[in-house]
Amino acid sequence: MNFQQLKIIRESARCNYNLTEVSNMLFTSQSGVSRHIRELEDELGVEIFIRRGKRLLGLTEPGKELLAVAERILNEAQNIRRLADVFSKEDAGVLTIATTHTQARYSLPKVIKAFRAIYPGVRLELHQGSPQEVLAMLLSGQADVAIASEKLMNDPTVAAFPYYRWHHAIVVPQGHPLTLQHPITLQHLSEQPLITYRQGITGRSRLDDAFSRAALTADIVLSAQDSDVIKTYVELGLGVGILADKAFEAARDTGLQLINAEHLFEGNTVWLGLKKAQLQRNYVWRFIELCNPGLSVNEIKEKVFAVGDEPVIDYQI
Repeated sequence: MNFQQLKIIRESARCNYNLTEVSNMLFTSQSGVSRHIRELEDELGVEIFIRRGKRLLGLTEPGKELLAVAERILNEAQNIRRLADVFSKEDAGVLTIATTHTQARYSLPKVIKAFRAIYPGVRLELHQGSPQEVLAMLLSGQADVAIASEKLMNDPTVAAFPYYRWHHAIVVPQGHPLTLQHPITLQHLSEQPLITYRQGITGRSRLDDAFSRAALTADIVLSAQDSDVIKTYVELGLGVGILADKAFEAARDTGLQLINAEHLFEGNTVWLGLKKAQLQRNYVWRFIELCNPGLSVNEIKEKVFAVGDEPVIDYQI
């Protein structure tokens, strides 16, 4: 048994059992992947995968148990590789953050400025994507920290910490008729062409749910990935915008007017995510603490290195 075989088991589950994708992820050939699987099954004396002909469909029960063990072994191997950096480079290195456009543009600048003042020797990399892509980057090791929606909180392999709460708000050109409506209702919005986020990001499901519960149809004429695009098309008069309240800056968005919509849509929480049981450089713990000053570094470590309600090890580094 070797690490390459364990990596193949893990990547097979992540790639939905597509061996072509597995071979691409591990920079090897598909025949090599198949050979490693056969050799491991022969060594263990059990079938790891459910098959239909040459296709893999899923994991057998022994395969599921093996996947859990492989995840732990590979994670601990990564921790070993990190040890030297943790002890020898406490104030230097790279912090890679995977997040959405809205967080990178509106909520993180002040935190990153404070972080840079404390750790001038640490370089930062921001990778932007959808919540699903952000989670995938964290789990694959491409990112140290993930910042996104409930996707992080709902994954059992991620230690999630609340960052902040936010609500959707309505944005219109100055003098728009909706500014005279008190209070504004979903019925009012359903009569307008709407510009908002695309499916799967920035709380879009909460908007759809609100209109659905009210038995109304939202006329969404344009959907986009980021708040700046939404505001641009609202300024052009193409519709009424619904976006994160954090994304409105009165000093910059002078041609627009914000209308509170907390009574119309459920609130949202942005989460900070770290991979469970993964050793981190000291500046990673400190970054989470800067995002949420209500957390201490010890509390963050305790949750990351806990199994169930019990900490498995105390990494006081």
